[in-house]
Amino acid sequence: VQLQASGGGLVQAGGSLRLSCAASGRIFSISGMGWYRQAPGKQRELVASMTSGGSTDYADSVKGRFTASRDGAKNAVYLQMNSLKPEDTAVYYCNAGPITVGKLRRYWGQGTQVTVSS
Repeated sequence: VQLQASGGGLVQAGGSLRLSCAASGRIFSISGMGWYRQAPGKQRELVASMTSGGSTDYADSVKGRFTASRDGAKNAVYLQMNSLKPEDTAVYYCNAGPITVGKLRRYWGQGTQVTVSS
């Protein structure tokens, strides 16, 4: 299984971005997935998760601003990010497949940089 993340970029505070994660197979309807981010000097954190049934959960820091969704026909998941803040600046990763340890899953996308300017 390969995951391809895209959609990052530079945006001003208050702006929006939509991240995409495309899979080489029907992994998202078989297993859950997570959107993670890692800022320089900080630990990776889970910002959104989605079960195989499509239920979502969010970190408190992004609730009400970020929305995860899925397109089964395209084997893709998305992260709509609104009202972006400078503290959202990070490399964002998608993660899917069988759980390996904790909430981490087997397959990772390559990461896409999100930079929010103040």
